[in-house]
Amino acid sequence: MEKEKVTMANLFDLKSLGQPIIHDDLIFYIETQPNKDENAYHSHIYSIHKITKERRRWGDAGTSQSLLTISPNGKYLAYLGNNNKDKKMQIMLMPLDGGSAYAITDEKEGVSHYVWTRNSASLYYQTSVKNEEDSHEDTKQPHAIIINKLTYKQDGLGIFPQNLTYQIKKVDIASLAKQLLLEEKREIGVAYVSHDESYLLVSDQLDPNDEWNYGETVYYYDISSKEKRSLTTRIPKGNFSFAAMSEAEDYLLLSGNNFDYAFVSLSQVYGYDMETHQLVCLTENLDLEVSDALVADFQQNTSGVKIEWLNDSEFLFPVTKHGKIQLYKGDRTGKTELIFDQRLHLTDGKIDKSTNQLAVTFSTLTKTSELALLNLDTGQLDILYQPNKPFFKHHALVEPEMFWYKGADNWDIQGWYLPPLEEKNNHPAVLYIHGGPQVAYGESFFYEMQVMAAEGYGVIMLNPRGGNGYGQAFVASILGDYGNKDFDDLMLGTDYILEQHPEINKNAIYVMGGSYGGFMTNWVVSHTNRFKAAISQRSISNWISFYGTSDVGAFFVEFQLKRDLSDMVGLWNMSPLAYASQVKTPLFLMHSEQDLRCPLEQAQQFYVAMKKNGVETKLMTFPDSDHGLSRNGLPNLRLERSKAIFDWLATH
Repeated sequence: MEKEKVTMANLFDLKSLGQPIIHDDLIFYIETQPNKDENAYHSHIYSIHKITKERRRWGDAGTSQSLLTISPNGKYLAYLGNNNKDKKMQIMLMPLDGGSAYAITDEKEGVSHYVWTRNSASLYYQTSVKNEEDSHEDTKQPHAIIINKLTYKQDGLGIFPQNLTYQIKKVDIASLAKQLLLEEKREIGVAYVSHDESYLLVSDQLDPNDEWNYGETVYYYDISSKEKRSLTTRIPKGNFSFAAMSEAEDYLLLSGNNFDYAFVSLSQVYGYDMETHQLVCLTENLDLEVSDALVADFQQNTSGVKIEWLNDSEFLFPVTKHGKIQLYKGDRTGKTELIFDQRLHLTDGKIDKSTNQLAVTFSTLTKTSELALLNLDTGQLDILYQPNKPFFKHHALVEPEMFWYKGADNWDIQGWYLPPLEEKNNHPAVLYIHGGPQVAYGESFFYEMQVMAAEGYGVIMLNPRGGNGYGQAFVASILGDYGNKDFDDLMLGTDYILEQHPEINKNAIYVMGGSYGGFMTNWVVSHTNRFKAAISQRSISNWISFYGTSDVGAFFVEFQLKRDLSDMVGLWNMSPLAYASQVKTPLFLMHSEQDLRCPLEQAQQFYVAMKKNGVETKLMTFPDSDHGLSRNGLPNLRLERSKAIFDWLATH
């Protein structure tokens, strides 16, 4: 029987898996699926038995559940859930030996994170409270907002409430009594509670008194004396986060960097000796990003494989290399060893030290999301659950082709090509440019690309210089030089695919992209007329206005472009808007109305410039949407966006 084509509407038929944890013979995980009736994403907790593969649903009747943990004594499943009147995330407990889930917090602003105590008697958690003296009695009428901070908004969250105090609290499991431990007027986080509860490790700004000092680090907070000290003063500009504490509490692992290359400094594993206070990089022999830098659009509710201790001296950590997530073993002396390297995207994982197994969720170019057990000794991956296997028995996918080619300066550049589902000569193709730019395409399921292939388009996915997975020099090579050799890499990659695939219609090549890819789409059409039409999403057109309107604008422009407002000419020369008069290519601009990363005004400026210069153009905006629309936006708007893309391509 001939298989059906996948469509964007099939998103409602598919499930994504994440946050696996192991307890005895059970693996708990979260399953997320778009809900058409409620136009939202619903997540639920399940377990699967390692041997029998029997599945069981846990949790409650809420629609959002995350941050799964098992209490140290093995009695409780804990998670954050929204099964309450206000739909705020609260800490939920569910006895593993039977019984319903119940909330142990009732914070008005909800809970964002929590950590168990060693004895399982309490949890420490993060929340916030509104300052009553700053609140207006009449909440039905709008009121003015006074802003006096440099960082006052964030994409996906909006303008920060000005009347919040951020708190770290403790809740007792038996009595539900709560205790306030620490509070600040800025956001802080609890990462670790010492075994004897004498200190906390908390996240906070590098320098709360200097708003131009970008980044965060880890602090030691003495609960009794209330004194707090940074653990990373040896690297004063470095950005660090908590990774894992040794069982003996004598050695701490941190994830971070020295900020030598600002935003694109490679993350590394650092070791901190709790007695000598020495901080050393443990992975400096690897020219790799210690994190998941792969970009795709299918996964929901995943957090990546974490840095974890394997034993008292060795630890596990993930790296991004050549479009894959590899696993390494490291130790306190700085020795590293590659232990897992397959062509796939490990999207989440948690160690079971007793068996040296890693419960993982993963994706490949043709597998959406699967649950498996990874044997860290042998590298064997045993599949436990494939939620979308029944769907793909009746729906066809394209097998992408991975390739390397020579970019500018003869650099080796990696890419992937998806041919159309139905092979035919003289077919159209799309150069799809990723965002970031310090991310990368890779061995991960990209739903939109498969839909494009099903609609008859070849899809060209390239990792030009500036992306991650190819070393520090590669990712830092475009600092202060956007639109130069990265542009050359993209054009040379397009040439390469056209040479390798003569069945592509050279006169029907399109270009599109989002975020940095949107900037580059604007840049491409203002520097070449080779593409038949273009689609620019959540783009950047004017670095001067971006500097002051983006939630990260001032930092991004100074760090990435190596310029600030004292160099208006330099910023203007790097802005696609400066070359708008050169555009001849029909251009469709798509932008979310609540995008604070690349604000709507960026698309509006380029749209008006196209109108002024007589270029065929169209602007489509999306309400109730932010920068992540194509990945986790409202499902109905993701479908409207997809339809508009194919309508534009079909008419051009």
